[in-house]
Amino acid sequence: MVAACPIEGGAGPGDDGAAEVTLAEVFRRHGEAFLDGAGLPPHHVKAIRAIVRCRTPALGGRIRQCDQCGQLLFLWNSCNDRHCPTCGALKRARWLEKQKIQLLHVPHFQLVFTLDHALNLLAVFNQETVYNLLFAAASETLKEFAGRKGGQPGITAMLHTWDQQLNRHIHLHCLVPAGMLSVDRTRWIPISATFLFPVKALSIVFRAKFLDGLADAHARGQLVLPEALAPGRAPEQAFRSLLSRLRRKPWVVYCQKPLGGPDAVLRYLARYTYGAAISNKRILSIDNGQVTFEYKDRRDNDAVKTRSLPADQFIRRFLLHILPPGFQRIRHFGLFASRHKAENLACCCKLLDYVPAPPPPIKSAHDLMLDVALKDIDACPFCRQGRLTTVAIVPRFAPAPHTTCPPGTEAFDTS
Repeated sequence: MVAACPIEGGAGPGDDGAAEVTLAEVFRRHGEAFLDGAGLPPHHVKAIRAIVRCRTPALGGRIRQCDQCGQLLFLWNSCNDRHCPTCGALKRARWLEKQKIQLLHVPHFQLVFTLDHALNLLAVFNQETVYNLLFAAASETLKEFAGRKGGQPGITAMLHTWDQQLNRHIHLHCLVPAGMLSVDRTRWIPISATFLFPVKALSIVFRAKFLDGLADAHARGQLVLPEALAPGRAPEQAFRSLLSRLRRKPWVVYCQKPLGGPDAVLRYLARYTYGAAISNKRILSIDNGQVTFEYKDRRDNDAVKTRSLPADQFIRRFLLHILPPGFQRIRHFGLFASRHKAENLACCCKLLDYVPAPPPPIKSAHDLMLDVALKDIDACPFCRQGRLTTVAIVPRFAPAPHTTCPPGTEAFDTS
């Protein structure tokens, strides 16, 4: 636990009035008050400070000048924290470029494995253990069902811990090709484009594997049992009762109809990778100690609604989704496991009778952002005719001279 730390950062040159409504601004206005006595773990404080400093003079940056109109543009460095909604576009683009050449040219099923909400409290005190068990139970379930057909599946799994209102909703998105490599590696075993595995059977096996793993972790002394698990009862008794209830409840594994070819899969991956719990565009206002944000109501045909929460409650909800340091939230299993990935992909391509594309040349930040966001980061936003060149590097925390920057001229990722 750490004591409260000062919130630093803020708008750079060109800020001439109202601050933009962002997660960073929520922390600037209410972060210090929240940190006082909050007793947060160090990695939570680190994430807050990174988000607040992102793209501000606190992280330094560069000054660029137009070769036509002579205007100066200040570009502040990104924090590159994975929980920050302001940056990450460049990192996501580079990851997608890498995935593009590794995707098999077959339809892909999307599956979602969701933990029962009765496990939420246990997950608060045992994040890594619970999340690792989720990855293991889901991947082993899929491999077991594929094994019954004599094959090995490819699995890309992405952890999400939130719903649209920032409540804890722990689930795993899995992408699985509509086919598998035979165990003897001599055949590609196609799977119907309309049916992967029976979801009711998947749900039963997934539930058993996860709860067995949870019981085993407890037996090895790897679980912290909070007293609030069942007030008035001994934690051990409460844990046994929880397992018993969860074994009787139906769990749900969702399987969506297959996505199309590689382009459709990449669009799906772009939505679910390297995303923060809430994007800046969903935060509508910060007024009178209340944060108002937009969300989709899944129970009302995805109707777009708004909700206001006290700032401390909003921050507390966001912090539920800060991952443990070094935790890997995107993982590959089966055919895509790192150890034999290249060999497996080459074998699959041969059996599917297509030649994989060669690795593309490494693209510059300029070219990647032009491809992904259709934004030319070297074009002058003032005269829209000239080109920008870097004329100075601004070190961290250095005071910068005043200049005027038009809205929306910040770079996507300047680190």
